[in-house]
Amino acid sequence: MIFIYRNTIKFIIFAALTVTVFAMTASAAPNNKLIKVGVTASLSGVYQEQGENLLRGIKMWANDVNARGALLGKDIEIIHYDDQSDPEQSAKLYERLINVDGVDLLIGPYSSDVTLRASDVAEKYKMPMVSGTAAASQIWNRGYQNIFQVDLPAEQYLVDGLRVAKARGLKTLAIVFQDSVFTSEVAMGAKKAAEKMDIELLVFEQYSSLRSDFSELIKKLVQKKPQLVLGATYFDDAIAIVRESKKQHFSPLAFGFTSGPSLAAFGEALGDDAENIIGFTPWIHAVRVPLAFDFDFRYRHIYGHAADSNAAGGYAAGEVLEAAVRLAGTLDQDKMRKQLQSMSFLSIVGRYRVDSTGKQIGKAMYALQWQNNQRRLVLPYIFAEAQINFLLPWEER
Repeated sequence: MIFIYRNTIKFIIFAALTVTVFAMTASAAPNNKLIKVGVTASLSGVYQEQGENLLRGIKMWANDVNARGALLGKDIEIIHYDDQSDPEQSAKLYERLINVDGVDLLIGPYSSDVTLRASDVAEKYKMPMVSGTAAASQIWNRGYQNIFQVDLPAEQYLVDGLRVAKARGLKTLAIVFQDSVFTSEVAMGAKKAAEKMDIELLVFEQYSSLRSDFSELIKKLVQKKPQLVLGATYFDDAIAIVRESKKQHFSPLAFGFTSGPSLAAFGEALGDDAENIIGFTPWIHAVRVPLAFDFDFRYRHIYGHAADSNAAGGYAAGEVLEAAVRLAGTLDQDKMRKQLQSMSFLSIVGRYRVDSTGKQIGKAMYALQWQNNQRRLVLPYIFAEAQINFLLPWEER
């Protein structure tokens, strides 16, 4: 009887341990039913607005995946931190996402300079990172195997605009650009393209991101009289350049900018002065790609304003990751990397197809022009809603 009793106690202890282990496993089960996607977003600092929109797009993608039945049978959870628009802070936070939060997938932050450092971390841990908004080729010229681009390479941003200018008979050009990684590459790409097209470059000037007074720059443009002015800019400097141009009665035949005119806020800030200003953008809701209109409509409903290219880029980064996971059938990093390197996929911002470095080679650039207080798609021609107009002199508006 004593022997039986002791064995019974052993059985009870074993059973209790089994229940405890099962309970611990059960408590961890919710994490096993989630796919954790890590990202840093600039929720403060100089890129705050862009970072917020990027994150909104990513969250919309996650909500859509979960609503239609999850991914590999698991719901998506977005784990994000504020990188404060600081590259070093972003790198530290991606370390945390990987080592502390144990994320399964990575989406890159906003801006090329922040992504440059963040991608160092992705490469260190051999975790593929999909970037929805970074464009600087410097990111992809380092031999890395774990950073994949959704946006168009920066050096190609203004090339189509130059082709149109050449076809319309414009012969002289000025290029002005902010001193960031992205805008510098945009400007250099435009300069090289202009040389090949025999368009005379009269002004090629960089300015500080801290600059707010553009009077001397516009004086130089007034003196040189270029027919076309292209700006590799962000929102605030694009606004300031247009206002100073009006103040000094500088009227080229065409004005085109990168960040700025694609946003509804550009027209709100400038009113009629935005008329016929051209904006180059990776995305606008009018592009004829799957669900672009639908995305913009739902985004407006949720957030109360139109989606921009950063929000669309965030959503598209999620789409590309999702496609890679579905094609791989697993979260295995090596198998996902192979899919990201080889697959061709049509996202809401256009074709995803990359070269051996992960740099985008499949996507088109879009151009819009402000006409009658609306943004109208003017390039590529096959998608165009309107023809491109030249600027009227300020005194004739």
